Amino acid sequence: MTDLGDFSSDLTDDSTADDDTETDPSATGDGPEERTTPTGGPDSTTDDEFRTYEATPAGTDRGIGVLSASTGLRISEDEEDTDLRAYITAGNRSNVRIGSYLLAPYPDGERLFCRIEALAYSQEYRADDATEIHARRAMRSDGIDEEDFKLMATLDPVAVLYEEGGELKRRMTDRVPKPETVIEQAADKAEIKTGLKMPEDGVFLGHLAVGGQKVRTAAEPPTIDYRLKDDYEAGDPLIFRHTLIAGGTGSGKTHAAKNILRQYLDDERRYPIESGGDRTVRPAIVQFDPQDEYAQMHDDGEYDDEVAREFDTQGIAHGGHDDTVAFVPKVGSASYSASHHRAEQVEFTIPFSMVHDNPWLIAGSGLNENQYNALVHVLLDRFRENYGQGGTYDQFLSFLDDPALKEELDESGRVHEATFDAVSRRARGFGGVFDGDARPITEMIHEFVRPGRLSVVPTYHITDSRAAETVVLALSSLLVDQKLSNDPQYDRIKETPLIVGMDEAHNFLTDADTVQAKRVIGKFTDAAKQGRKERLGLFLITQDPQDIADPVFKQINTTIVLNLGDEDAISAVNIPANLESKVPYMEKGQMVVYSPDNSEPVELIGLPHCLTRHGRD
Repeated sequence: MTDLGDFSSDLTDDSTADDDTETDPSATGDGPEERTTPTGGPDSTTDDEFRTYEATPAGTDRGIGVLSASTGLRISEDEEDTDLRAYITAGNRSNVRIGSYLLAPYPDGERLFCRIEALAYSQEYRADDATEIHARRAMRSDGIDEEDFKLMATLDPVAVLYEEGGELKRRMTDRVPKPETVIEQAADKAEIKTGLKMPEDGVFLGHLAVGGQKVRTAAEPPTIDYRLKDDYEAGDPLIFRHTLIAGGTGSGKTHAAKNILRQYLDDERRYPIESGGDRTVRPAIVQFDPQDEYAQMHDDGEYDDEVAREFDTQGIAHGGHDDTVAFVPKVGSASYSASHHRAEQVEFTIPFSMVHDNPWLIAGSGLNENQYNALVHVLLDRFRENYGQGGTYDQFLSFLDDPALKEELDESGRVHEATFDAVSRRARGFGGVFDGDARPITEMIHEFVRPGRLSVVPTYHITDSRAAETVVLALSSLLVDQKLSNDPQYDRIKETPLIVGMDEAHNFLTDADTVQAKRVIGKFTDAAKQGRKERLGLFLITQDPQDIADPVFKQINTTIVLNLGDEDAISAVNIPANLESKVPYMEKGQMVVYSPDNSEPVELIGLPHCLTRHGRD
């Protein structure tokens, strides 16, 4: 058997290695240079001669490569029939990435804006690059001679860019570019924003990225900001068509949520209201906070003056928001104390009178339809007749303990005694939620919903999960009901643009067969459908998007996805496959934005700094 060392002379002698390589002078001309071409026609020489071309013509290379027609050059209405490939020259190969944006000009000045969706090497010559000799040569060399191979980029045509009236516009791809068209990396901010249908102005979310790296241009600043439409002249503000932030633990979703909400608290952020003529009103934000993190938005973030100047230059609102108030639910003996923020703290309680409008608040133990109807149409009606609208929860329990009432309703056929007992049993256990030792929230609406105010409702201190859930649903239902009502009790809610933020939204908006879940989902589905008209925006944050009920999820227009490791969660957010594959590998702060009415699906990098205080240190 021959020792591998016997090949040493072959590995240092090019003439020996060349014996294993077939050279075809008429091989494909898609490589980096066309060395020889068979002659023919009137200028041809003899069969043994070849016409030669200058391999290195004078001048400077433009772009990063050329479009190739070796397998066809086709743009079709059917994406699967589209075949658009480009040859990348050797000197440019280290700079191209999957997801990079390119431009291919047409002869009349229009440009095809496209994205690299695949990169692949193919052989330039008829050689086997996996033989022992070639492998050993590669292992002992300082580098690889890429000119022996072709790097082909498969392109996804995104849009055609054109000028009209001095304005850069985009349209669907309806033209095929010519073979050997020189392609260039898109480096102009206006061309990239137009190609991706990104608005110039709006609410800042982050910077455009490819493969975890910011896209840079020759402009100043070199990064490309991504913003959400927020002007009725450019279409409805997308906050009123609802937003979902999905991300796993440690992905930075709370950091991202705070930075986005801070933009809506900017002093100049205003929206017209239908009953106000030409009057515009700042939005109010009510944020439900199970981890006690959002009241920190009262305080400044940790960054220096230079960073603050950069934020100012880019039109990014930053710094603590003074009008931040923590509205603390008084539930049983639970006490709230917070040393990690300086926001004002105001206690409140949920009055039992709110149950008359939302009876399902005490149906959390799983009443069936028959029992729920008995509660709503018989028992609560009778209770209101006896005690008035202001009857308390304790009075309601005493009312249910009356044996004469149970006997009367059973004998009359209105409520069977077994149904009565089921309602009585399952309506208990809410004593800590209702009528606590604090002002009722219904007496504090003008403080709770105030233009320009961030009202945070922390529930971290409530150890009973059912009690915490009831508080959140009671308040959010109050806001939604008043927004949707044609005869509201609280004009302040009706006439104020409102953003309802709900962290861990999967705990409250999950699909289930209980009466409570059905009523909640129905209410929030209606709210989502009418939010655009009523200036009501849902801002949902979750690590389990698959658990949010489908009727609500379908109304979400803007989905912001950070790192998710669960396959079901990734599948649930319903983003394009090319971006979906990146989600499990994204670093903290990286995100995918899918907002069809705002832009093409894109990858972003959020700000490394939280614009307000964040963290318990």
